Amino acid sequence: MPTSKSSLLERAAQAAADVAGAPAPDAAPEDSPARRPRGRPRKSADALDDGNRRRALMDKAAWLFRTQGYAATSTRDIAAAAGMHSGSPYYHFKSKSALLHAVMAEGMAMALQSQRDTLDTLPAGAGAREQLRVLIRHHFEILLGPRSGFIPVMLYEWRSLTAAQRKDVARIKDAYEAAWMPSLQALAQDGALQAEPAVARLLIFGALNWAVSWYSPRKGRSLDALTGQAMDLFVRKD
Repeated sequence: MPTSKSSLLERAAQAAADVAGAPAPDAAPEDSPARRPRGRPRKSADALDDGNRRRALMDKAAWLFRTQGYAATSTRDIAAAAGMHSGSPYYHFKSKSALLHAVMAEGMAMALQSQRDTLDTLPAGAGAREQLRVLIRHHFEILLGPRSGFIPVMLYEWRSLTAAQRKDVARIKDAYEAAWMPSLQALAQDGALQAEPAVARLLIFGALNWAVSWYSPRKGRSLDALTGQAMDLFVRKD
């Protein structure tokens, strides 16, 4: 019997929350204070500009780490690429290592939230097969879309993080991947998955992630077409 969308989404959210060590998105602490009716104060122009400069440094750092490597990139290179003074990165980050960590950790946090938002758009009655298709399509968007700079940095510069930094990024990454398990388990129960769920998850991410090294939209393959081929590779057809 197909698993309902609501059941799959609840299990996906709880799986991700369990890994991340936080309540599921819809959960709230029992004694949480009432929300302020007027919301948070608006950020000042200076605060917004600070955020933009920090974002610019992270984007340029991700590009330089990808194109010339972490070891060969200096904070002076990053500042110059962002059009800032050589000491500007240290106003936002304690070190180049902290900047590398921020690129990966904040990139994964963005991907995790985007994945949750995407799952929330699934129509009522969507089953495990459709949920997996949506997860794969969204993952291609994360890998190859406009905010994808952190992905190749994670693939190629993982060992440049400290042990504590790797643990922190891995916690977010594991939460992202945990949300895939309910649909994979449901497909396995229906006999539609080509491998055991835990192994399938590793194989799927291993295959999808390396698209950053060969994919080119100029070669005529759309992300929808890639998603369909990935589904054919790992899931038996109805």
